[in-house]
Amino acid sequence: MQISRTLARQMEHSSWIRRMFEIGLQLRRERGAENVFDYSIGNPDLEPPAAVMAALRRIAAENRPRSHAYMPNAGFPEVRATMARRLAERSGIPFTGDDILMTTGAAGAINTILKAILDPGDEVIILTPYFPEYRFYIENHGGRVVTVETDEQFQPDPARIARAVTPRTRALILNSPNNPTGVIYSEKVLGEVNRVLPDPVLVICDEPYRPLTFDGAVTPEAVRIFDRAVIAWSWSKAMAIPGERIGYLALPPHLPGIAQLRGACTVANRILGYINAPAIWQWVVDAVPEVTVDVAHYQARRDLLCDALESMGYDAPRPQGAFYVFPKTPIPDDIEFIGLLQQEGILAVPGTGFGRGGYMRLSLTITRDAIERSLPGFERAIAAARSPVGQALSRTGASLR
Repeated sequence: MQISRTLARQMEHSSWIRRMFEIGLQLRRERGAENVFDYSIGNPDLEPPAAVMAALRRIAAENRPRSHAYMPNAGFPEVRATMARRLAERSGIPFTGDDILMTTGAAGAINTILKAILDPGDEVIILTPYFPEYRFYIENHGGRVVTVETDEQFQPDPARIARAVTPRTRALILNSPNNPTGVIYSEKVLGEVNRVLPDPVLVICDEPYRPLTFDGAVTPEAVRIFDRAVIAWSWSKAMAIPGERIGYLALPPHLPGIAQLRGACTVANRILGYINAPAIWQWVVDAVPEVTVDVAHYQARRDLLCDALESMGYDAPRPQGAFYVFPKTPIPDDIEFIGLLQQEGILAVPGTGFGRGGYMRLSLTITRDAIERSLPGFERAIAAARSPVGQALSRTGASLR
């Protein structure tokens, strides 16, 4: 059976994150799970908070009438009203339940808004390094991906963004705290970006990591800064429930043509096949919308890993949020260096997979014990990369794998 050319191409360029995940399964079979240190995928190892599980048990036990039936495609009105009140209090924008669409995670929210606004050939700007699935989301709806480099601190570069805008530009996707860098975009820079974006460019604020910040850092309220912005939200990371696929799309009431946009997004949610967000999980997040995992666990792992890597000679800046570290690789060829780590049983994702070569992403969703046991492997890998053989192979592009 022949598959589509588009999907065949996407499979060929499939995410490095998933590729390393599959390699990890093979290494576990070969070496034993205790000898593999998987930093590749952002799959929370923390269990959901007790309050979340208590709400789930209570709501399932209640089994209210038609608990498992269809509801309006945008979600239960009561749940949407709760999210609107929460957003209004936080942002100062007068959201109402009509402005909220419950979705199957932030991915569902992003695909829904892109379906609603893109015609074939329309352009969407993403900032490098970027979450690689954005490419597929944009291409799902006939859009064209336009990548724009961030600055040396991974902050958005307003001048570069301005130069990338064309008459076909429909949206800019922003992800802060950022995957893969852990950087929080500053309020000053976001304000400058807003000033260079012409009407009708829409900013899609992808915010699944908003509550996961370190050292008291606060994520600026981007939807308040931008003239035209929407929020794609997910509880996947905040509550450690990525398999439950629950989030929302928030459409500020001041957006031009808001009534038409609400209707378009609701129809898009249905015809994309989502139909509606999972019913029980809508009621769970309605009951405990603000509950999150204890971020101190991730911060402690960040400090342990960054301190150790820096002592070995890695350039490993501390992330401000999310749960990733994005160090430079000690040789320019990040894929080559990932191969050296793989020999040590360490799975990392090359920066090339995020559009920024010469770096690697390490996920902090790994136990403290595993981090500690992996450190000798990191030390051997950097020593191998700095050896005359490693330097020569890096210059010639030969592979150590």
